[in-house]
Amino acid sequence: MPKLDGYAFLRLLMARAPTPVIVVSSYGHPSDVFKALQLGAFDFVARPAVGDSLNAVRAELIDKVRAVKFVRRDEPPPAPKPRLRTTKKLEPVKAPAPVVGPERPLIVGVGASTGGPPAVQKLLESLVGLPVCVLVAQHMPSKFTDAFAERLDQTLSLRVTEARSGDRLLPGRVYVAPGGEQLEVVERGGERMLSVKSSLAGDTYAPSVDRLFLSLAQVVGAEASAVVLTGMGNDGAKGIKALGRVGAGTWAEAESSAVVFGMPEAAIATGAVKHVLPLDELGPHLARALKAKTA
Repeated sequence: MPKLDGYAFLRLLMARAPTPVIVVSSYGHPSDVFKALQLGAFDFVARPAVGDSLNAVRAELIDKVRAVKFVRRDEPPPAPKPRLRTTKKLEPVKAPAPVVGPERPLIVGVGASTGGPPAVQKLLESLVGLPVCVLVAQHMPSKFTDAFAERLDQTLSLRVTEARSGDRLLPGRVYVAPGGEQLEVVERGGERMLSVKSSLAGDTYAPSVDRLFLSLAQVVGAEASAVVLTGMGNDGAKGIKALGRVGAGTWAEAESSAVVFGMPEAAIATGAVKHVLPLDELGPHLARALKAKTA
């Protein structure tokens, strides 16, 4: 009988007996994490560096094991589309996405945690070709967010990078908040741009969805749109409430599709979310709403 590697085992497990799986990965192989998440893994923990104690990840691992009871697993995830293999890694060639609309793009903030990477990718697929700039706050350790951005960049017809201070908000661009830091929108000299800041003592998450959304409410106001996707906890609820007060478009993933409904549920409970939809419908509905703003 041929031996199964980790990916083959995960694919077989999810097809026959869907089970929450937590991946333990080294910092040296972040791409392995996203492949496992695409195949249906529940979450991941970064393995401590050589010489470090397992106590460094003990609390995080315990929290994620406890979170398993909140996982929605009605059916196995769809198998990822097959990708062509080459013996040489080629630099992806991107055709420019057709962009129409104002010079100042529409701004969409996206917040996610557990189960987020595949959900974020699914949402972004619906926004290709629109005059939007998307800012993503995905709960993830440093060093993994850059790999996450690179994976999205290779997969989508959008330019996706890890955010840096001073990045301009341009149509057709997606910026992923760096792990361990905070992403905010600022306005300087009449131009909107990104600012990457150190976390404050009171920040529970880094990156924080609330920090991103609160800056959108302050700088972009009613022109902004914000989406809360799957995740544990209540990050994003405070920001969604602020965005609702200024008349921004507010969206949340429905319980029926969220891997963990904590973050969307907390956002919805504020009363500020205007649209609650399962993931398959959320992207297309958001795209139509954004198109209407440019008509």
